Amino acid sequence: MTHDPENMAQLVSFLAYPERASAELPAHEKVYRALRDLLLFGELAPGQAVTIQGICDMLGAGMTPVREAIRRLTAEGALEFMGNRRVVVPVLTVSHVNELIFARQAIEPQLVVRATERATDSTIEELTQIDSALDAAIARGDVRSYLEQNYRFHARLYSMAEAPILSALADGLWLRFGPSLRVVCGRVGTENLPDQHHEALSAMRAGDAQAAAKAMREDVIQGMEQVRRALAEGGSD
Repeated sequence: MTHDPENMAQLVSFLAYPERASAELPAHEKVYRALRDLLLFGELAPGQAVTIQGICDMLGAGMTPVREAIRRLTAEGALEFMGNRRVVVPVLTVSHVNELIFARQAIEPQLVVRATERATDSTIEELTQIDSALDAAIARGDVRSYLEQNYRFHARLYSMAEAPILSALADGLWLRFGPSLRVVCGRVGTENLPDQHHEALSAMRAGDAQAAAKAMREDVIQGMEQVRRALAEGGSD
């Protein structure tokens, strides 16, 4: 996976604050972010193949910026090239998920520790508002909104941590499991989805960085375990 930490930190900040999108972004960056969102939130399913022209039509974009977006997302492991001008969303295996669990447990608690150490009343309130939107999505069974708000919560924590290298690593992992997470959410429903955000927020308000990290570690494990179980039941090695 190849990331420029500075650019990725800017992207994490953008995704934590979607309302700050700039109309001045170049076409290739807009297309990259739009295609990335389709992958991140499972609009393109694991194993789904799509033509480059199909992506152009889907996004209403030209061939050149779409090719550039595909190049970047392929380098990040979110897409794989096939023949005949097609790309496919990679299918996760149980082995892949085991690696993702290991990586997320290693990185995200440290980001939460740093975020807690740098938190202010204002930033904690921002996280609380995002989590309230997530709770509302769960209550109404809105899978897409749940995925968006859940990601936005984590992305805001990453930006608070002021650790661009760790943030880039953590954020890149979401592209690996996002499509599969959408499938799992569709199967189990939003009421059965893990959410340790309340516990993390309570610890952050108390300034207890280790308790916040523990809550986030449990959040990561519970979510990824659901993905692993679903893949195991489906027979993916």
